[in-house]
Order: sequence, then C-alpha cells, then structure tokens
Amino acid sequence: MTRTVHLSLDINGRRHELDVEPRTMLLDALREKLGLTGTKKGCDQGQCGACTVHVDDKRVLACLTLAAQVEGRSITTIEGLSPDSGDLHPVQIAFLEHDGFQCGYCTPGQIMSAVACIREGRAGSDDEIREYMAGNLCRCGAYNHIVAAVRDAAEMA
Repeated sequence: MTRTVHLSLDINGRRHELDVEPRTMLLDALREKLGLTGTKKGCDQGQCGACTVHVDDKRVLACLTLAAQVEGRSITTIEGLSPDSGDLHPVQIAFLEHDGFQCGYCTPGQIMSAVACIREGRAGSDDEIREYMAGNLCRCGAYNHIVAAVRDAAEMA
C-alpha cells in the first residue's frame, strides 16, 4: 500500500487540497493532480528551466521541488501570471511583440524567469539578462528575441 500525505497548496491565489505520495514533485502535482499543464516537463532534471514557477515570488524549478516543501507558501504558475481580467502580463505582451518564442514549449518557463529577472532588478543590461536567463534553454534559439522582450518589459515596468 502506498502512503500518501495530505497537502494544502496555495496556487495562483486559490487553495488546493490534494493527497500525494511524499516524493511527488511540485511539477507532477501541478500537471497530473491539478490539471495546470502550462508548466512544462522538459528534462525533469533541473537543467532546462521549462518547469519554472514562483514560490513566494522567487523562481524555482518545479521538477526539483517536492510538493510537500511548498505547503503554506504562495505558488504562481504561468496560468496565474495574468490578472483575473484576462489581460496579458506585460512580459507576455513583450514576448509576443518581440517574437520571443518559436515552438513555444519553453515559453512558460522563460516568461516566469523573465518576470523574476525584472522583479529582482537583474535586467539592467542585455548581458545581465542573458546571465539571469541562462538557466532556461530554448531549443529553437530565440535567445536574442527573448532578451529583447525582457529588456522591453523591464523598461515598461
């Protein structure tokens, strides 16, 4: 018999109650238990950044974070980034305006990292943006467009 733990997770401003195995990663809880599939499963080893979410306004890799570790903390996924009005977040708008994506698979993680980059004041130059965003891989190579989008969103912030 598999042992489970009961968790109360605060995700995108809503409380979610779920029962999971103790070793369930946040990424799997989001995608498989709660249907929040915007956060992508890429490498599942913390190397690509596709699973980036915010926990207490800090970026974390959901594939390396146990769901139990974030109980009682505020979690934001790409689905919770936009206001309830349905308008896009300024970083999402900048990604659209600068073609900061191609296939789109990495885009949610890129956007979540970009929001953190700007929030933490790490978007002062293109080199600083590139360094901060280095943990997010784009197999299509849209890096120059991503940097332009982050720079533009930072200037608007």
